[in-house]
Amino acid sequence: MPVADLAPERVLLLWCPDWPVEAALRMQGPAVRDQAPDVPIAVIEAGRVYASSTSARAEGVVRGLKLREAQARCPALLVTPWRPEDDARAFEPVLVAIEELMPGVEALRPGVCAIRVRGPAAYYGGEEEAALWLLDRLDELGVPGTRIGIADGVFTAEQAARQRPVQRWAQRIRIVPAGAAAGYLAPLPVAVLDDAPVVTLLRRLGVYTLGDFASLAADDVRDRLGEQGARLHALASGLDSRPVQARVPPHDLGCSIDFEPAIDRIDQVAFGVRALADRFVAGLTTARLVCTSLRIELDAERGELSARTWLHPRSFTPSDVVDRVRWQLQGGASEVGLRSGIVAVRLEPATVDSIGNHEEGLFGGGPDERIHHALSRVQGMLGRTAVLTGAIGGGRGPADRATLVPWGDRLVHEREPSPPWPGRLPDPAPSTVFEPPRPVSVFTASGDELAVDERGAITAPPATVSSGRATLRVAAWAGPWTTDERWWDPERASRTSRFQVVDTAGTAWLLALEHGRWWAEGRYD
Repeated sequence: MPVADLAPERVLLLWCPDWPVEAALRMQGPAVRDQAPDVPIAVIEAGRVYASSTSARAEGVVRGLKLREAQARCPALLVTPWRPEDDARAFEPVLVAIEELMPGVEALRPGVCAIRVRGPAAYYGGEEEAALWLLDRLDELGVPGTRIGIADGVFTAEQAARQRPVQRWAQRIRIVPAGAAAGYLAPLPVAVLDDAPVVTLLRRLGVYTLGDFASLAADDVRDRLGEQGARLHALASGLDSRPVQARVPPHDLGCSIDFEPAIDRIDQVAFGVRALADRFVAGLTTARLVCTSLRIELDAERGELSARTWLHPRSFTPSDVVDRVRWQLQGGASEVGLRSGIVAVRLEPATVDSIGNHEEGLFGGGPDERIHHALSRVQGMLGRTAVLTGAIGGGRGPADRATLVPWGDRLVHEREPSPPWPGRLPDPAPSTVFEPPRPVSVFTASGDELAVDERGAITAPPATVSSGRATLRVAAWAGPWTTDERWWDPERASRTSRFQVVDTAGTAWLLALEHGRWWAEGRYD
């Protein structure tokens, strides 16, 4: 059935502005939440501002701004990384509270949800009354600045919620009368369609508002822009046929335990959560699920909150859960250690999978399972950092690109491999990297030591490489690849020139000249 032939249903859409900021505050301790109205806050993704608080926007910190520029505009800016899982987790209590008043909620994304308004309007005595009941409930939950839009279709209702009302009594509610969606949308810019290629094309064609777009013939739009363009044309015309799909409330698979009085010894906390870990895994097993990503939250007596998401190569067992709690209490490079007594421990499955995907085979486990159990056992006895796995990250030299992470942890590169690295050594990388590099000497055919001038030119081709115990004759060579790093800091400036050489025996070597000294960094086996 064509999109335009389906009549839009009346929808109540709830929008929580700056939800990533609110979610970040809810995941912090009480001290941070108490000072939130006065402290400018920015949520950062990939080095840019993803969301900012009202006080931060007043200082010029807006979405898309680079972190350094944002901090220059607002020196007192409080920065926190964006974690999508925290947004969803913090929004879950809001959805539960809404479902207590109005069933049939669809979570469009964290901070935005939609409800069919017909039932609540009949129960509460009108659309506006239903919206007022909902706002009162959200105010009790401490969700600030929530807005509600009521209109024909989800798209129009969201635009109504996002537009600033002019009447004082309706500062948080905007109702578009039934059948008036097209007229309400007409003056809005085409950018609200949130489809960059189509919006760019429409602007090039001189179409700047939704009304201009809606005035085009539907068949012509479909022929020119395809089905996606036809769908956007229907939205601009107020013919949003998308129905609200009520969510099925998820089972609460999390577990928690409280300690009274507070426990200030790590071994006592680990012993106290053993029964909790058994109950947590048993609940997942009953639901025919396993946990592959676990979030652990530790509440301290002084109001501190330690929260971390742990990964697992396979799935968590009760002993694995206890180990992660102990490691989080011990602290490390990215966690805060135990500073005061623990009063509560919460376990939440961040990622689950069907238990059938993790059952052992008909004839038992294979080599991967044996390796996993052996490494996990060593890690459990010796500590989280006792077993490390390697990955290739960003950088220019082979040692810079090596990244080691504890077994089962999420890979976090110190240097991202995606950005360009001018002067980076070309592939393939050496199979053996010497740590530390081995000192050598490189000579030309005349017996002089090879040097590289400021322009990156060599004095003469390399002829021999001497390590003090042996001298190798060079059969072929390539380079140099010269890099000038931290040239703005005289104390940390580094200039390195790398060569690839092949000796007469057919072995390839990676050599580097740094600060006038030659080093063998690796070997191509």
